[in-house]
Amino acid sequence: MNWDWDVIIKYFPKLMEGALLTLELVTISGLVGMLIAVPVALLRASDKPWVRFLPFCFIYFFRGTPLLIQIFLIYYGASQFEAVRESVLWNILKEPYWCAIIAFTLNTAAYSAELFRGAIQAIPKGELEAADAFGMNWLLKTRRIVLPRAFGIALPAYGNEVVLMLKSSALASTITLLDLTGMARTIQARTYTPVELFTAAGVIYLVMAAVVIGLFRFMENRFNRYQYYKPHIDPLGVEKQ
Repeated sequence: MNWDWDVIIKYFPKLMEGALLTLELVTISGLVGMLIAVPVALLRASDKPWVRFLPFCFIYFFRGTPLLIQIFLIYYGASQFEAVRESVLWNILKEPYWCAIIAFTLNTAAYSAELFRGAIQAIPKGELEAADAFGMNWLLKTRRIVLPRAFGIALPAYGNEVVLMLKSSALASTITLLDLTGMARTIQARTYTPVELFTAAGVIYLVMAAVVIGLFRFMENRFNRYQYYKPHIDPLGVEKQ
């Protein structure tokens, strides 16, 4: 097989346009999903079963069904209801871009909420008892103790979730969006060079994933730098307190 470098060089700017759209979809859905995930996680961590019920249903649905099905339900399913088509929401739901954003946001919110729920419940009880001893109310304790500690605990797993969302964003091409995968599919349909184009797209995904992993590794080291005690060892091997 002859490798056609000219195709990659010629269409590389187009692939980068698709990559920028991919990053835009992931960034917007990730930020909005985080805003949804935090209150859902707090409700899931409640001691009251009736408070946990609706968040559980939300998380169970979006974690238990494929992301592709969720995209199709929002993009194709919403148009089946006349009430939706006649409402102001139709200006949003008729656009594939916003349907992809909504699907990605709800999906990552469900996964992230469960991550943060586990992190909240993993906070040592002594820290919460110390906050109570200082007279902190629930809101202050949540803001000063619970959320910062839970974020630090969940950060490594949340980084994996962002990488998974980055790869899952390729499904946006199924509803006509020209993200990185959609752009590669469109170009290869014209040039009949699938190996070159999809290999180039895969390399771009690898680079973006490496940047995301490096960013979260940096955040993890910065955010949890005071979490672990690291004794100082002098040249004679004696631990200094």
